[in-house]
Amino acid sequence: MPEGDQGRLAAAARSEISVLLRELATSVAGLTQTEAEQRLRVHGPNEVAQEKVHDWPMRLFKIARNPLVVLLITLSGISFATGDTRAGTVMAAMVVLSVGLRFAQEARADAAAAKLKAMIHVKASVLRDGEPKDIPLRELVPGDIVHLSAGDMIPADVRVLASKDLFVNQGSLTGEALPVEKSHEVDTRTTAGATDLKNICFMGTSVQSGTATAGVIATGARTSFGGVASALVEERTPTSFDEGLNRFTWLILRLMAVMVPLVFLINGFTKHDWKGAFFFALAVAVGLTPEMLPMIVSVCLSKGALAMSRRKVIVKRLNAIQNFGGMDVLCADKTGTLTEDRVVLMRHCDVQGRESELVLLDGYLISHFQTGLKNLLDRAILDSPDFHQRDLVERYKKLDEIPFDFTRRMMSVLVEDPSGRAVLLTKGAPEEILRHATY
Repeated sequence: MPEGDQGRLAAAARSEISVLLRELATSVAGLTQTEAEQRLRVHGPNEVAQEKVHDWPMRLFKIARNPLVVLLITLSGISFATGDTRAGTVMAAMVVLSVGLRFAQEARADAAAAKLKAMIHVKASVLRDGEPKDIPLRELVPGDIVHLSAGDMIPADVRVLASKDLFVNQGSLTGEALPVEKSHEVDTRTTAGATDLKNICFMGTSVQSGTATAGVIATGARTSFGGVASALVEERTPTSFDEGLNRFTWLILRLMAVMVPLVFLINGFTKHDWKGAFFFALAVAVGLTPEMLPMIVSVCLSKGALAMSRRKVIVKRLNAIQNFGGMDVLCADKTGTLTEDRVVLMRHCDVQGRESELVLLDGYLISHFQTGLKNLLDRAILDSPDFHQRDLVERYKKLDEIPFDFTRRMMSVLVEDPSGRAVLLTKGAPEEILRHATY
């Protein structure tokens, strides 16, 4: 992270909330719509660097600059210039077919990918004119006041202004597996790194549990995540397939550099017909060039891309097919894409293994009142057709909550039952629950 950005975040972390709001020229009621529009024009959209989308002439140029294609174009031009229209036409046709096929396939894949991206609408909950509004993420500006809750993605680099049991997953920036706790308290430490600041949350991270209100400090490329994204967006490195094809082309060129002049000189000195020697040397150069190779490569890669498309996979660059085919083992940790991503509650038992309505009620109360991100088990309990006491749940009142953390490995909800008695309901790892149990 640049030192200037880190210094700005550290200064915001050390500032009192009233001072920070004054520096951001905002208030706890947020910006007005007019102010937000003005700042959007100044700061630009809240977007990180993305791969540049080339227009069709640049895309065509990138495909045609293949060394073998350039060699065929050169030989075709020489053939036409020397009157050998048949050889020139064949080579030109191979170039047009191979380049055109690859261009059409990649253009179609890019169009399909663009449609998929257009289906995703990420929004942020902000205060505009004192009223909560859901706006597109790209319209967020410095000084906006945003509301965060469990499951939300942090939309920009923000300073927490108010929080309740806030835990944030910063794995996308730090690689840490465990969530870290954030609060609205002033962080006066001078030696803490940017990601260690207790009241600063970063774009691209997510809220694991709890709720918060935060002020936007930086957006777009000026965020920590934006800086990382800018460094990653660069020209693609050649694949092993590209490198192999380039090595083959240079081998052909080196062979030509030796054979063609040698054949030309030998014919010229032995037959003293330098014009005939030139055409014979040109014929040797054409014969050494595999005119059909670009076409064969494009057809084979396109066939692979079409086979993938029938399985709902978009191949944006045809050369990726060779890399995919070169895999021996493909490992994927994504069982949710292979199953229904759904758990069904079948039984609810007490410690003796007997069906218990009380166990189901307690489980429902915890899943219903917790503010953390509801997992598959929570959703299974809340959706269970076996639970028939939903009217009774409305008579319970939530008093407080201890969110889940990876040290305690439990979460608790304090509720008041219909008789006015406070009850602490806890769920978590079985060994932790048993360790705290007294009977």
